[in-house]
Amino acid sequence: MASLNRRQILAAGAVAIGGAALSSSLVSQAGAATWVPEETKTLDELYQAALAEGGKLVVYAGGDTPTQQDATKAAFLARFPAMSMTMVVDYSKFHNVRIDNQRATNTLVPDVVQLQTLQDFPRWKSQGRLLQYKPAGFGAVYDNFKDATGYWTGIQIINFSFMYDVAAAGATPPQTPQDLVAAAWKGQIASSYPHDDDAVLYLFKLYAETYGWDWIAKLAAQDIQFGRGTHSPGVAVNAKQKVIGLGAAGTLTAPSTAATKWIAATGHPFMAWAQRAAILTDAKHPAAAKLYLNWQLSVARQQAAWNGWCVRTDVQPNGGLAPIWTYPNANVSGFPPFMADRAEVEHWRQTFALYFGEVKGDPSPGWLGLHPGA
Repeated sequence: MASLNRRQILAAGAVAIGGAALSSSLVSQAGAATWVPEETKTLDELYQAALAEGGKLVVYAGGDTPTQQDATKAAFLARFPAMSMTMVVDYSKFHNVRIDNQRATNTLVPDVVQLQTLQDFPRWKSQGRLLQYKPAGFGAVYDNFKDATGYWTGIQIINFSFMYDVAAAGATPPQTPQDLVAAAWKGQIASSYPHDDDAVLYLFKLYAETYGWDWIAKLAAQDIQFGRGTHSPGVAVNAKQKVIGLGAAGTLTAPSTAATKWIAATGHPFMAWAQRAAILTDAKHPAAAKLYLNWQLSVARQQAAWNGWCVRTDVQPNGGLAPIWTYPNANVSGFPPFMADRAEVEHWRQTFALYFGEVKGDPSPGWLGLHPGA
């Protein structure tokens, strides 16, 4: 056997060390995405664990008004009456940076976050900020609505389009977004600012791409009443201030006698997404947080979805609806990548500001400061 010189020995050693380092790196990467099983405890067992922990829970929820999640809180406490729950509602774009600042100052408040800012969840996952956890029912959640390794999951469907006052619209109501530029609706439209809320921004982007910039210019000439908060168009319509509410949530399952009608016309764009929720790794009440996510994904809770649509593939939507992901005009696969491209978001935001003017008014949830819910 030929002898090795010093350079050959060193080279062989380097290869061995490099191979070991690569192997270690792969193991480390695999460890970062360790498979975890789905929760097997019942809600009652998780409830007892949450009570043993202290029975407290703090949720930061994206939304428009301080009371917007009151029904969620009431339903949770009706099911788990010995719990103490704090639900803080604010724009998701304020909650996300609030959480980042709380972490930077070691003053974290929430246990659970459920937000529209979908881009934050992969970022927080990469930073080790989210607890890897699969609630019961996780396997039934539509694949595109969850992180496959269990760091977050969609818990509810939110959808935006337009609505109108049935009585006030008369015999020829608008049937598609394209109809909103008709002369009959000038001065009769309320809308949330597209450049204040990224989901409404995405809706208006779809309109621009479908109908063109000339249509956007005609819409801008309709003397629209803009407001902050996606609840504001519905408020204006229900108060009989305006006939049409644009950039607002609604349901296709409303009875035929309802005073307002929400539209998602076949062949015309609307938008929907799954609101993501996750447990923070440094949450003070992880057992309570697990209880909450399991409750949100439970069959009973999903069947009670107010708009009829749910995130689970094994739960039939209400009112004869098909699953939301089967509606191509709902654009559920387009919103997450749009949110991830913050340069594109900013470009569209500033473009619509040129057409509709700058955002005006205080935020509709109020100014909540650095540590709401503490």
